[in-house]
Amino acid sequence: MVDDDRERDRARWDDGLIARRVAERAADKAVVAQEKAPRPQEEDALPPLGGSYGGPLRRRLDALHELVGLSRTRVESEALAEAGRVLDEAAARQRLSSRHTVIAVAGATGSGKSTLFNALAGVPVSETGLRRPTTSAPIALSWSDGAAGLLDRLAVPSRLRRRPLAGGAGDTDLQGLVLVDLPDHDSAVTAHRDQVDRVLGLVDAVIWVVDPEKYADAALHERYLRPLAGHAEVTFVVLNQIDRLGTEAADLVLDDLRRLLDEDGVALGEHGEPGATVLAVSALTGEGVPELRETVARFVQERTAPERRLAADVDAAAARLRQAYVAEGRAGLDERARDAFTDRLAVAVGAQAAGEAAERVWRRGAIRACGTPWLRLYRWYERMRAHGSTDPRLQVPVEDELTARQRVEQAVRIVADEASRGLPVPWAQAVREAAVRGAEGLPEALDELTASLGDPAARPPRPAWWPAAVLAQAVMTLLQVFGALWLVGQIVGVVEPGLLPPVLVMLGGIIGGPLVEWACEGAVKGPARRYGQEAERRLREAAAACGRARVLDPVAAELMRYREVREQYATVVGSRPPASRIVVGGGRFGTTRLGATRAGARVR
Repeated sequence: MVDDDRERDRARWDDGLIARRVAERAADKAVVAQEKAPRPQEEDALPPLGGSYGGPLRRRLDALHELVGLSRTRVESEALAEAGRVLDEAAARQRLSSRHTVIAVAGATGSGKSTLFNALAGVPVSETGLRRPTTSAPIALSWSDGAAGLLDRLAVPSRLRRRPLAGGAGDTDLQGLVLVDLPDHDSAVTAHRDQVDRVLGLVDAVIWVVDPEKYADAALHERYLRPLAGHAEVTFVVLNQIDRLGTEAADLVLDDLRRLLDEDGVALGEHGEPGATVLAVSALTGEGVPELRETVARFVQERTAPERRLAADVDAAAARLRQAYVAEGRAGLDERARDAFTDRLAVAVGAQAAGEAAERVWRRGAIRACGTPWLRLYRWYERMRAHGSTDPRLQVPVEDELTARQRVEQAVRIVADEASRGLPVPWAQAVREAAVRGAEGLPEALDELTASLGDPAARPPRPAWWPAAVLAQAVMTLLQVFGALWLVGQIVGVVEPGLLPPVLVMLGGIIGGPLVEWACEGAVKGPARRYGQEAERRLREAAAACGRARVLDPVAAELMRYREVREQYATVVGSRPPASRIVVGGGRFGTTRLGATRAGARVR
């Protein structure tokens, strides 16, 4: 009876807070003793601490770094925050142990995750019981040394770091495994849920423990599994407490769980395909635990979980950035758009009108120089009578100036819209802003350019044959004057009478003058047209050069930058070579395949 009383007293004492603290201190002393003990030979063969990402992942990380750098002034910082976090986590994880795989055990209240944690450890490490919440802080169990940096990163206190006492370091299959028991993700304590979210964003893989009652809980699927669908290859979903179900009921629940995961977008590692591993176990009776332990051991021995997790983080960050980098169609400015912009600027500066005016001035000058003096006198009289002494065409109305400015602004707006059509919103905005900045002062610059070129109609050049034509017209005029004077002389009796000779001389001058003028007008059409076209070309090219320097080149620079980031984004999204697959026997619930895992996105 005395012995029975002592046992009952010890049981009551073991259930108390003091006993738990004593047990924790004893476990801490055991951990310290094991860390001081010499390492086994198997651990000497492990790779050194730290590591480097190789191959496609390294290229993707470099491309993501370049992408963030090229986009800081174009894309909002909120959109780049996740990419920056992934780069920071990649650098932090690379500095830590590459020979360890950190797996978190997560689950809802009462799912039995702590019991499963202890079953995997082989010893009671995490506290279990009916009191809720049982686990209030992450508890870490490491099968080998060198994981201190990883646990510091997870903010697991030293008093909650354990080593397996049974099996210990001799359990070679689990060498390199760091198992972390998390608080309940549906805990009523907000701090517990915050710890779960924080740790899930840092571990290499997750074992989700569900029970037959809460496996379809909306909080689990909507808050974690659905957002983490891209992390399927580093996800284990374990249906616990199957001892409460019959074989047929367990099969039905497991099938329904797979259906829900498929609806969440979580790929299942079945039929040789990579994806999440789904197992059914009973942590209380041990059924299915050896299969889970074997699956986890093979997963850990691959030593690729950190890279897979990080690769999935890159996938998730790239998916969030897709709208900022993927255009709907072919973006940019083609030759047609550039020529149309040049044409609009040419119209704004009046290149065509200037060419036509130069052509008219050339022809008018030729007619004026080679025409008869009587016709020139008559035309001058008509101009004076029609317009008076002031020519209103010499005055430029204010409305014309405003119209030219509006045409320039319209040309810039059209070319900006065409250049930004189909671009993602941030880059379309950047293109428009570059065009608007270039358009500032463009009308004034075009005016100065036009003034510097001078008015082509002011002083048109004279061809070499003009003096000869002027001389011929002067001769025709002299013949008319001479013939007229000859007739007058005959009338007054100064010259001998003879009507025919002076009339013929005067008729020759009268007919020859218009003929010379007509010949000059026909001869001047070609040169006048060429002169007008040359004037229009010079003004058009000058306006095009000004528009190109101020608008098209800045827009082209933005488009070039977008093409660069688009190439970097394509590298970030680039497909990765398929990883190895592991086929594991699934006990009474069939065969379960563990696909090569990809890294997933952080829980928000």
